[in-house]
Amino acid sequence: MSAYRKEPDLYESEKDLEKNPVDAGVGNVPYQKRPSYVDADGAVPGESFELGDTWYAKMQRLAGKLKMEQRGIERVPENERTDSKHPLLNTGSMWLAANMVISSFAIGALGKSIWFLGTADAMLVVLFFNLIGTLPVCYFSCFGPVFGLRQMVLSRFWFGWHGVKIIAVFNVLACIGWSSVNVIVGAQLLNAVNSDVPGWAGIIIIAFCTVLVTLFGYKVVHAYEFWSWIPTFIIFMILLGQYAHSGAFMDIPMGVGTSEIGGVLSFGATVYGFATGWTPYAADYTVYQKSTQSKRKVFFATWLGLIIPLLFTEMLGVAVMSATGTDPEATDNIYLNGYKAAGSGGLIGAVLIPPMGNFGRFCLVILALSIIANNCPNIYSVSLTVQVFGRWTQRLPRFIWTLVATGVYIAIAIPGYSHFETVLENFMNFIGYWLAIYEGVALMEHFVFRRGFKGYIPEHYDHPNELPLGLAAVAAFCVGIAGVVLGMSQVWFVGPIGLLCGEAPFGGDVGFELGFSWAAVSYLVFRPLEKRYLRDA
Repeated sequence: MSAYRKEPDLYESEKDLEKNPVDAGVGNVPYQKRPSYVDADGAVPGESFELGDTWYAKMQRLAGKLKMEQRGIERVPENERTDSKHPLLNTGSMWLAANMVISSFAIGALGKSIWFLGTADAMLVVLFFNLIGTLPVCYFSCFGPVFGLRQMVLSRFWFGWHGVKIIAVFNVLACIGWSSVNVIVGAQLLNAVNSDVPGWAGIIIIAFCTVLVTLFGYKVVHAYEFWSWIPTFIIFMILLGQYAHSGAFMDIPMGVGTSEIGGVLSFGATVYGFATGWTPYAADYTVYQKSTQSKRKVFFATWLGLIIPLLFTEMLGVAVMSATGTDPEATDNIYLNGYKAAGSGGLIGAVLIPPMGNFGRFCLVILALSIIANNCPNIYSVSLTVQVFGRWTQRLPRFIWTLVATGVYIAIAIPGYSHFETVLENFMNFIGYWLAIYEGVALMEHFVFRRGFKGYIPEHYDHPNELPLGLAAVAAFCVGIAGVVLGMSQVWFVGPIGLLCGEAPFGGDVGFELGFSWAAVSYLVFRPLEKRYLRDA
């Protein structure tokens, strides 16, 4: 508390604060009762962040002068919801740009390179598992306008004040991990253009460009994403045209039997993990929309923004990867050689550079920079996620956490550059696993126990004693983990149920399906007990 001005009604600790139902956690006075400038619904006016002479206030005044977003996880007042000129276009373009990237293309390439799927079956997996994976992102995006709260703050209504910190840990790992994986893809592209650009240099270039956008917050992120998809889409269309003209496409037949089932399920888990990976950020990008915004329109704007680029880029990845052929030892296949040399970047380079020369290299540079659009949501949202760990993390402004997260993922990506494919496969499945459990708990609480949006009292978002205790959610999360362990199929472990879903010793990955269903069902058992015997909130 030494950094904060002492007031008569300040609490000495978070423990003392939680004994009082009138808690705060706003602006630069995290243990104070809500001051008069805070609305009755818990919304915090933007000008309040600069009040006082504390270090926090001084940093916020600096941020204000630089036109950075000062708000963290505090609820947005209705009169400050300024995303009203083209809100649905902003929503759709946000996800369109974030997924019209080389990382999505790389996911499609994994179908053949890791699980040896044919062309048609890989494309069908891309279609159906994306349809499933995008639905939670679309639905949770509707929460932003209704409540003016970030996704991890909304999660307090499902996991409780303390339970949500477990979810926040997973989300921080996801944000940092996604960012690391993405910059590796971008660095591979730059290396394919010019082998004199080492992986570490490409990583630093992309990370620096990303932090320039995310430091300024919501409006600048949306403005960047609104336009950034256009050059990337043009390059992908050039790639499609050149590849179609080359005649290198191979209609690799689909497999049969248990090995095919296992490959479909495992590739499907990866596709699902990529699509649903935006779920813990969903509401972050709609909180500045008016509360009267149509939930149905937000849902479909999000869905179109997600499904179009995901299907286009991943199916393109499947198609181009087919040119590597069926002989993994071939030495005269330029596509296979390119993929072995520089991953997805080398594969695209094999399509564009021989017929187009320097312009093909320029196209690769544009695709490498598309990673910025993919990483912006990760690095913007991780700064908000960190703030739910406790009152103490709110003492640092959002933009400070953005800088810290950037340094961390650079430190992870540089040593991971040479092991990209293994990192991507394992990480995508990790994302799908924990998010499936999160979705199972959150959707059951929302639909069964709160019976929709009217079951929330949003001003309780920073009242620990008015939120669920969270034990039911944590217990259900643990049950979901047990389901994941039994159903997973990874290089380092195959669960007994997963082993039954494919050919030994690899099996098939049904971890996310079991994680979701087990968490959802167990929550329906645990939550009534918690409400009856512990806390009815």
